[in-house]
Amino acid sequence: MKLLAYLRDGRASCGVLTDRGVVDVPSSWENDDPPESIQGILDRGPSCLDQIRQTAASATQATPLDSIQLLAPIPRPGKILALAGNYSEHIREASLHRGFQLGLSESPRRTTTPRPFLMPATCVVGPGETVAWPAYSEQIDYELELAVVIGRNAKCITPSDALSYVAGYTIANDVSARSVTFKKDRRQRPWDEFYDWLNGKWADGFCPMGPYLVTTDEIPDVQDLMMTLTINGEVRQNANTGQMIYTVADIVSFLSHLMTLEPGDVICTGTPSGVGMATGNFLKPDDRIECTIEHLGTLTNTLGSRPERFYEPLA
Repeated sequence: MKLLAYLRDGRASCGVLTDRGVVDVPSSWENDDPPESIQGILDRGPSCLDQIRQTAASATQATPLDSIQLLAPIPRPGKILALAGNYSEHIREASLHRGFQLGLSESPRRTTTPRPFLMPATCVVGPGETVAWPAYSEQIDYELELAVVIGRNAKCITPSDALSYVAGYTIANDVSARSVTFKKDRRQRPWDEFYDWLNGKWADGFCPMGPYLVTTDEIPDVQDLMMTLTINGEVRQNANTGQMIYTVADIVSFLSHLMTLEPGDVICTGTPSGVGMATGNFLKPDDRIECTIEHLGTLTNTLGSRPERFYEPLA
């Protein structure tokens, strides 16, 4: 089932994409108190998802997909978690960019652990939206990622059980600022490079998501999905989720031991090789970024104009 969030008569709503078009859930709901959002559906649990399926199957009215304005499936997640370095080839290209060779004779999965970080909910924008160029960076990059959406509370779960806590999947673009203007004339301190990298993930609109949330029953094998990112039609990233160092099940289990995962939480599972940082081929104003993952559709966004003035710290 493909769940969508969108604007309907000027108000946010949710629906199901069917062969006939989009079935609006609130207007098709036969009982009182219909869910008004995908987050609301997930909060009510698996029984609500089952009822949504029945509602979509029996509905007599549907709206053409191209007549609605899509929103991110979860516009303001309670938590956005992301993984740094979850594809070996991306680790290699990032290491070369920093000037050192990294030999990986075997998967780091055997000798390391995942490296998660948090992003604010204000990073999220929907399909078709323009990503604003932040005033603190002159180098903007792209990162295609499979995003996992949690369906029920998960705490200290095993990898073998982890996928049963997943509601579905969507596409994310972990847009990244590779430089920060506020480091000018700054005294060098330990960890500054790490925090500059982390700050580069937090700009408004830096995590486009969509076009919809695909429930797990429609994904035959989440570790065998082709994924491609193009810039103005040029392929920059081309990979398969089977190349992940830590699988979706590994990631969900690991994070559930660090914190309680809740319905609607989003986990971005890392990007493959081919990012602009590796070649210096960063995004330019008005670039059209298309992120495609098998079974999940295509997420399209554009980058906005460069700021007329970049931020530097006050004297």
